[in-house]
Amino acid sequence: MPIPKDVQFVTFDCYGTLIDWETGVYDAFQKEADRDGFTIDRDVLVPRFIEVQREIQRGSYELYAEVLRRTAVRVAEELGWQLEPSRANFLPNSVPYWQPFRETNAQLERFSKKYEIGVLSNIDDKLLGATRRHFRVDFDLVVTAQQVRSYKPDPAHFKECARRMGKLRRNWVHIASGYPTDVEPCLKQRVPVIWVNRHGEKLESSQKKPTAEVKTFRDAGKLLKAA
Repeated sequence: MPIPKDVQFVTFDCYGTLIDWETGVYDAFQKEADRDGFTIDRDVLVPRFIEVQREIQRGSYELYAEVLRRTAVRVAEELGWQLEPSRANFLPNSVPYWQPFRETNAQLERFSKKYEIGVLSNIDDKLLGATRRHFRVDFDLVVTAQQVRSYKPDPAHFKECARRMGKLRRNWVHIASGYPTDVEPCLKQRVPVIWVNRHGEKLESSQKKPTAEVKTFRDAGKLLKAA
């Protein structure tokens, strides 16, 4: 799907695209592990966190806060850190402190002046509410995992977004950093998608290319002439 000639609505994934969740998760793990004199290797933590969380999200739906608690306990065990389940609240409690990327707010302001904007996020409403305090703009549309009772890459977020947009879905572009969670389902739903490939990931031959690929969120703004 090419980018529409007349873009009117732009949506974003939140964590990884607007918010630096990797640093937020690492800082939260290390702060709690410091209590036990345990050191966390960020390069080991992040990929294990992604994989364990994805596995938990494939099960029956539960609030993201609970997903985080379960993920914390399992990842800690894999890292050799014996974390009591009663302490696992450290991770959902850290979400309000996860920070936006440096370019996020300025670029969101540029987008909001030109387009209607929205967020499609694998989170619950309460935790997203805490995160939204970091943004200087408001959103015209918000779809959370709690609202659709499923987690991306399940297509429910995108179907619900299209339903709420109505005719504007023909003028819609999604921007996201997660290839499996956002780019793949967008391509399947025939939604134009800009991949913010912050880590320079290489696609395998079996993976389809996004509508466009950029290195930063600001580059996505330039592409849509909102820079």
